[in-house]
Amino acid sequence: MTSDVKVPIEPAAFSLPVRVYIEDTDAGGVVYHANYLKYFERARSDWLDTLGVSQRTLLSENCQFVVVSCQLDFVRPALLNDQLTVALQVERLRAASIDFLQQALRNGELLCRAKIKVACIDALTKKPAKLPDVLMQHLQS
Repeated sequence: MTSDVKVPIEPAAFSLPVRVYIEDTDAGGVVYHANYLKYFERARSDWLDTLGVSQRTLLSENCQFVVVSCQLDFVRPALLNDQLTVALQVERLRAASIDFLQQALRNGELLCRAKIKVACIDALTKKPAKLPDVLMQHLQS
C-alpha cells in the first residue's frame, strides 16, 4: 500500500457532499464501480455552478464538455448510507481541455481517486473548441 492512500487532494478546489443510496449499490450494499463516475460528474457540474458558469448557457452558445479519458483507482469500498465527500482540483488547463484530479472520501479516508480529462467541443460540429473565455478567466485567476 502506498503512503498516499489516505491523503486527500490538498487543497481541494471544490468538494461536494454525496450520500450513498440503495440505488447506488450492488446486492452486497457496496457502491457499484460505475457510480463513482456519476459522483465525479456531479462534482464537476456543481463546481462550474460555483464559478458562475452555467452549463445551460454554455450549451446555448454551442459549447459542450465531453470526457475523453479517465483513470480510476478503487482503494476502499463505499457502502450504503455512507456520507461521502467528492473532491476535485484542476491538475492541468489547456486551450480546449481540463485535466481533473478527483477523489471520493469517507471521513477523510480515500475510497476512490480519478484522473479525468474533459474536452470542450462545438455542440454542432462535435469538433474541439477553445474553452469559453468566462471559464478561462475564472481558472486563470
